[in-house]
Amino acid sequence: MRTILLVLPLFFACGRPASPPSSERELPNIVLIFTDDMGYGDIGAYGGDHVSTPHLDALAEEGVRFTDFRVAQAVCTASRAALMTGCYPNRLGLRGALDHTATGGLAPEEVTVAEILKAAGYQTAMVGKWHLGHLPPYLPTNQGFDSYLGIPYSHDMWGGHPEAWAQAYFPARVPLLRDTVLLDSLSDFTTLNRRYNEAAVDIIEAHDAADGPLFLYLAHSLPHVPLAEDPDYLEPTGQGLYADVMAEIDAGVGEIREKLTAKGIAENTLIIFSSDNGPWLSYGDHAGRTPFREGKATSFGGGVRVPLITYWPGHTPEGKVSASNLMTIDVLPSLARLVGAPLPDRTLDGHERLADLLGITTGPAPEPYAIYWLDDLQAVVSADGRFKLHLPHRYSTLGDQPPATGGMPVKYRQDSIGLALFDLREDPRETKNVADRHPEIVRELTAFSVRKGAELQ
Repeated sequence: MRTILLVLPLFFACGRPASPPSSERELPNIVLIFTDDMGYGDIGAYGGDHVSTPHLDALAEEGVRFTDFRVAQAVCTASRAALMTGCYPNRLGLRGALDHTATGGLAPEEVTVAEILKAAGYQTAMVGKWHLGHLPPYLPTNQGFDSYLGIPYSHDMWGGHPEAWAQAYFPARVPLLRDTVLLDSLSDFTTLNRRYNEAAVDIIEAHDAADGPLFLYLAHSLPHVPLAEDPDYLEPTGQGLYADVMAEIDAGVGEIREKLTAKGIAENTLIIFSSDNGPWLSYGDHAGRTPFREGKATSFGGGVRVPLITYWPGHTPEGKVSASNLMTIDVLPSLARLVGAPLPDRTLDGHERLADLLGITTGPAPEPYAIYWLDDLQAVVSADGRFKLHLPHRYSTLGDQPPATGGMPVKYRQDSIGLALFDLREDPRETKNVADRHPEIVRELTAFSVRKGAELQ
């Protein structure tokens, strides 16, 4: 027996509630774009001078750019599980990154954002990297999506990997699926960005508003390594391979917006753009950039703090920079609020933050956020986003060794951190332990970590 909580729709215009839609067709289309291993600084609007991202920069100028958005865990599967379900991945029994040998995935009884929107009358489509189980019971078309085109896990899980151990472990090719059927086996990823962009545009072109609004989830496999660019797609940026890959992703944003305009539905479409975690720093010049400490696979800011841009004409403020403290687990309950959909009868870790997600308000979270790495609760961010408490743990770091070049990663070494409190407003790079100055904050966040850790064991 499933108990549901009915949430009424709420729409905003110029910061004030507007009348709810008179028909289902007035619900907004939603385009959710999620990149892979893209750093906080890999967009011009976020200070990236090593990339050219005019379409993303325009999206930020016209919409809302968030400075304090985080993922629940800085690695592929866990991060996507949180986005899709509104739950910490540890609650779901998912951790790290599933590979081609995994026999499980996101349990079919879990409720995804696609299932919630589909029940509200949406047509649902996914393009790109799923990474929540590659066997049929766990694929997108069994998790609320009407259609799927993409790679079911990371495209570096293939025999062309630069490291010898991986060449022996992974298969020679990576499956490209249409729904649950093998469409192609890839050993080269040159056209992957272009293929995903074209598929997303085709879905928008084919969409019939009479069938209900559209939810499109575009989950790019790149700029996760291996990097590959299509010489027949765009002119090189002159800024290197990583910048060229980002230019292809950026071009897709422009193509999607152009098609939304051509279809006459741009004014009623919410676009959400973000990344699954920070850059994989061991790949050096094949990795992105972050102004924060460390990167992917850590609980420091460089791993979990990512860009977020939202844009819905007439509903999101123009050119706002928001410091709202948000996490991917808030997306599902917020979109459910947006469309008036019921929530599942399970515990959600995320909260309805629609007004914050649209940039209308800038408020604290209802409670602190927990940050896990694999099975360990390693850090807690205060509800207002100011303080971050690291619990004692070990982590991977590059130290001061020279950066990698050419796509061959360098080795991490292990370091450790003791109990440490950082004031992120004064010290966003998490370098100055201020625990002695704020013992009450340490007690509060430690108590939360104990409660949350016991709940998710």
